[in-house]
Amino acid sequence: MTDRYCVFGHPVGHSRSPRIHKAFAEQFGAEIAYEAIEAPLDGFAGAWRDFVNHGGKGGNVTVPFKEDAYRLADVLSPRARRAGAVNTLVLGKQGDTYGDTTDGIGLVRDLQAHAAPLEGARILVLGAGGAVRGVLEPLLAARPAVLMIANRTADKARQLADDFADLGETTGGGFDEIVGTFDLVVNGTSASLGGELPPLPDDLFADAALAYDMMYGAEPTVFLRWAAEHGARTVDGLGMLIEQAAESYFLWRNRRPETGPVRELLRSEI
Repeated sequence: MTDRYCVFGHPVGHSRSPRIHKAFAEQFGAEIAYEAIEAPLDGFAGAWRDFVNHGGKGGNVTVPFKEDAYRLADVLSPRARRAGAVNTLVLGKQGDTYGDTTDGIGLVRDLQAHAAPLEGARILVLGAGGAVRGVLEPLLAARPAVLMIANRTADKARQLADDFADLGETTGGGFDEIVGTFDLVVNGTSASLGGELPPLPDDLFADAALAYDMMYGAEPTVFLRWAAEHGARTVDGLGMLIEQAAESYFLWRNRRPETGPVRELLRSEI
């Protein structure tokens, strides 16, 4: 029987995960079935159980269900527990559900692929929602000099910085509290979806700084266009999507795909 996997979301028709995992499976000559499932907003747990009852082995989870997946999992990885969110579900041999998050490691691997400054760097992360919470632990594990979280709601950024302060030097505040230059600026806000730019100072970037947007598209986001105009190197989030997917594939099948060819394939298709 062909192993079944899926991605849950709402909406989810735009997801490139089926394309990515098909390409991963082809590297190993494996036959898998991977589909996109639009779960009801109030019915994620039921959608997972139905998928498992029909032979499902594992699933990816995208917005708005990552916290639902966290609550559903019988066993959580340490990084998922820290993030408070799950983007990968694995069906155990005894029928239990294991929850993990691969977003953070996906981001860091993509940053490393682009020679991003990490160790000893000044890092600014924009936003304080679930997308940001899921990447802070691996970013801090790279031992930056300081990591600042800036958000429209300053108190939310300060609370998030406090939550992760045991892992490294963290600060939090509003966009108007950003002071100094940064080696790496990661946009984890949803502003790019609406073509908006957070209110950022013009002198944000240090020499050879990298600007990274978790969003991606056929054209650079408004944040990346602005960053390029202000002297930064720019990278979008397509590589993060592929790297987190590769980690999910490894969790399901204990084989780690090559991500380079899949990057080239998807970049040619968007």
